Amino acid sequence: MSRRLGSLLYAALLVVALGAGCALPRAVPTSVLAPAPYASTATAAVSSVSSSASPTPTVSPPMTTSISPDVRTTTAPTTTGPGTTTRQATTTGAATNPGTCAISSTLLGKELTEVPGGAKVVALTFDAGANARGVPSILATLAGRRAPGTFFLTGAFVNAFPADSRTIAASYPVGNHTQTHPDLTQLTSAQGLAEIRAGAASIVRVTGTDPRPYFRFPYGAVSSRVISLVNGECYVPFRWTVDTLGWKGTAGGISAAVVVQRVVDTLRPGAIVLMHVGSNPDDGTTFDADALPRLIDEIRARGYTLVTLERVLPASP
Repeated sequence: MSRRLGSLLYAALLVVALGAGCALPRAVPTSVLAPAPYASTATAAVSSVSSSASPTPTVSPPMTTSISPDVRTTTAPTTTGPGTTTRQATTTGAATNPGTCAISSTLLGKELTEVPGGAKVVALTFDAGANARGVPSILATLAGRRAPGTFFLTGAFVNAFPADSRTIAASYPVGNHTQTHPDLTQLTSAQGLAEIRAGAASIVRVTGTDPRPYFRFPYGAVSSRVISLVNGECYVPFRWTVDTLGWKGTAGGISAAVVVQRVVDTLRPGAIVLMHVGSNPDDGTTFDADALPRLIDEIRARGYTLVTLERVLPASP
């Protein structure tokens, strides 16, 4: 009897020992097994909102220069000619997420009306939005005279004239001029950001080039709030020193000779010249394109060097 009890006690102790050694693992939380599939997207969205929510900076004094409508042109030649530097496309993926940018604090809160530094340089800039009629002539002139230029494209323009836009972006810096050329000061901040980001996305998709950090406000309409918006998207806004008014056409009393004279009369170190690539919608004139050869010669004859806006800061932050 005692032997039987001893056997039973031994068996019981064995079962307890085995059970302790084979205990089941603790359950793994479902949050670890199934991570949120959109975590990276959410992080990017938060980053974007944080960037655009920076405090409103101080604005430079209001400009007295004339405000031009979005009258532009583009029909680019298939070759860029001698003297033209081919630019490497800078596709960056998510054009709507500013990510990391390194805009100098000295440029924040400002809309530049000239190239800083005091050097005897002039920047020719061309806005592109309405049509592309002047593009072949403009690009041929720039290439033939080995002259640089900077182009501000709307998203609507690149979508309507993709071949011209790609030709421009292949050789010259391009900037963002919004998607549909609205007055950003009349839009909410959310609507303004949508225009800025849509314009960038169109430019990247069509040309493969990131337009940052160059931006130009449609109609020259500006406020501290919208400057803060574009700064938050990694852009520096560039205005102009002189508007050629070539977009006004014959009805506005303009001619190619008037375009040249307006620029020559206002030449100063760092001048930024506003021109358009399109034709006047009423008379079809392309005075900016027509005046460009003589304009370049006159600027150089006065001892100025032509530069792009990369003189201020490099492309694609």
